[in-house]
Parts: sequence; structure tokens; C-alpha cells
Amino acid sequence: MTVGEVRRVLIICPLSIMQSAWMGDIAKSVVHRTAAIAYHSQSDRRIEIIKNDYEIVICNYDGLPMIANAITEDGRFDLIIGDEANAWKNTSTRRWKTLNKLLKPETFLWLMTGTPAAQSPEDAYGLAKLVNPTAVPRFATAWRDKVMRQITKFKWVPKDNADSTVFEALQPAIRFTKAQCLDLPPVITVTREVELTPQQIKYYRILKDQMLVSAAGETITAINAAASVNKLLQISAGAAYTDTMEVVEFDCKPRLNVLLEALEETQRKVLVFAPYRHSINTISDFLTANGVSNKKIHGDVTASTRSMIFNEFQTTPDPRVLVIQPQSASHGVTLTAADTVIFWGPVMSVETYVQCCARADRQGQTSDSVTVIHIQGSEIERRMFKQLEGRVLDHTDLIKLYEEELADAKIHV
Repeated sequence: MTVGEVRRVLIICPLSIMQSAWMGDIAKSVVHRTAAIAYHSQSDRRIEIIKNDYEIVICNYDGLPMIANAITEDGRFDLIIGDEANAWKNTSTRRWKTLNKLLKPETFLWLMTGTPAAQSPEDAYGLAKLVNPTAVPRFATAWRDKVMRQITKFKWVPKDNADSTVFEALQPAIRFTKAQCLDLPPVITVTREVELTPQQIKYYRILKDQMLVSAAGETITAINAAASVNKLLQISAGAAYTDTMEVVEFDCKPRLNVLLEALEETQRKVLVFAPYRHSINTISDFLTANGVSNKKIHGDVTASTRSMIFNEFQTTPDPRVLVIQPQSASHGVTLTAADTVIFWGPVMSVETYVQCCARADRQGQTSDSVTVIHIQGSEIERRMFKQLEGRVLDHTDLIKLYEEELADAKIHV
């Protein structure tokens, strides 16, 4: 069988881009193919999609085990595409083992990534074991010995020939730069959808109900509209502030995981803009726990310390990520060591949004383009990002956003 004779395609990708990236692109480019997303809280509903006659089926990493047996029984998937393939770098994970069991000698497998060894040559082992298992040793420790050199008891560094060893192990492979593939604009904006946790959903709805009650018979002003919208954004981002400025924390693990996925997609540095101070601490702690070097920039960081951090970011390997309160670094700072700008949530000002993007998109940027990522999970975030991207958010629009949220609340009462 050749690629042109492929009957069905299974696409495995991050949950956050199933709809916004893959389904959206399929609808634009291969309109003659039927496609569906196998995602539902009930596994039976996902399995129904597999058993149907869709030519292209999209699922997320962690949802794959729920439908793996159905895929095997179906037997009609000739091509499996694994997007952001770093998800399979570790052969001991459930993700890797599930995908490996689906592969038959006649199965085409395309693993897609721009960073096959993002953090270390060791990362390539899991990918190679899937696409070319005879090119790497049987055990991961033997691969480590092949590409890494031990300096101390706990420190290993890549060998001089590690790049070529990784290249050979990952054959057959093709690689194109962004510039070779597309006539790209200087800034590419993409959306990452993230699920709110049940706790966030509960308090988001409570707040919307309170808004509905307080708005009855009252004139909506820009001030009270902005305050209510801001509260909804806080809950979406993972923490809300009471009237006495105490912090009420919410579980936001899905958003943190999406952030980590985005970091794994680039080998260069990253700027993360988080509007709320508590989110900055949460993000920084999470990155540190996952071995990602980072520094925080917010109002309590002195000017001299900020200058030192910005210089280190531009000129040294660490920190890899800056977690920034937008007002603290949205003007006059060059941070072109980064090729990715991530918004943990929307900001309340078009000017601030534009200036945040401009920290990386400016003279001195050597990447083909800068990627701006919007992380969004609530309807108010989607509406605000749309306004910010169109550069049209003002006080009138805040009132409109407020009224739209009230309209949604009435529908669900």
C-alpha cells in the first residue's frame, strides 16, 4: 500500500488544538474528506466515532487509551499522525505504550515536531523507538550512554556527535523551516483551548448569576462592566481576589499542562504574560517543578533587578522563560531571544496587548516569525482575545462583553 491508498487517518494531538488547529485546517484544505473529533466525557461516544466511516479522526493524547481497543478492532486506520511528537519521548509512559501497541508493520506513522530533542539528545529515544526501532539500543540507558557524557555523579552533557547520532536514528525524516513552507507574516497568532476545571466552572456560573441579579433594573457603566469582566477573567486564570484582596485559588492544572505543551514546541526562549500576580507565582512554581528555568517580573521587582534579568534572558542560556505581569515589561524592553509569546489570559488593554507582542517582534529577532499563543477556556476569554486581536477593545466593548455574558446567563437559568 502507498500513502495515496490510505483509507483512514488517525490524528493524535494536544487537546487544546484539536478544533482550533487540526479540524479548522482540514475544513479549509481537504474539504472532500470527512472528519470528526473523537472527544467526549463518555468513552462510548468516542468509540462510536471510531466505528463510523469518517476518513479522518482526531483525538487527544490522553484520550487515546479510551479508544485504543476500538481502533485495533476496527483495523481501518492506515496512517497515524502524531502531532507535537515530544509527547512520546519517554518509552515508560502510558502514552508511548498505547501508541506503540497500535502500530502494525503496514501502518504508516508520521511524527511531527520541530524539536525532536528539545531539552536533550535523550529525548529522541522514544521517537526513534516508534519510527525506526532498529536504529537505537533496546534500552534507554544504552541510548543515554551513546549520546551523553557523564561529568559528575548527577550531571550529564551531550557528546560532540550527539546531533548526528540523533539525526541518523530518526531517519527516514524530512525537515522544512517555516520560511521554506509558507510566506509567513512576522507574527503568527494561534489559539490553545483549555478546559476549565469543575471548580472553575462552578464559581464562574455563580458569578454570572450574581451579575444577572445586580444588573436587573440598573444602568450598566464601563466601570462596573470592567469589574465584573475582570472577576470572570480571574476565575478563568486560576485565582480570584476578594474585596479585601485575599486570594481564592482554583484548580487550573489543565491550563498549566497546555502551557507546558506550548513550551515543548520551541527550542528557543518564551515570554509568558500573566495579568494577575497570583498566576505569576503559580506558573513559576509549576515551571520550576518541571525543570524549566524561569524568572518572574512584576511590580515588586526593582528596576535594577529587572535589568539584570532581561540581560540574562537575552545573553545567557538561563532563564528560558520569563513570567511577566504585562504592565511591568510591556514597553521599551527588547526580548528577542524569545520567538514565542504566550498570554496566560487576555489583558484589559489593546495597547498593553500590542506592546507585549512587540517585546519579541522587533529589530534583532532572528526567527522566521514570532508565535503569539492565546490560552483560553471561558467564553469571556474567547470574546476578549477576539477583540484584542482585532485591536478594537475599549470601554464600549467591555460593556458589550458584559451584556453578552448576561445574555448567556439568562439562557442557562
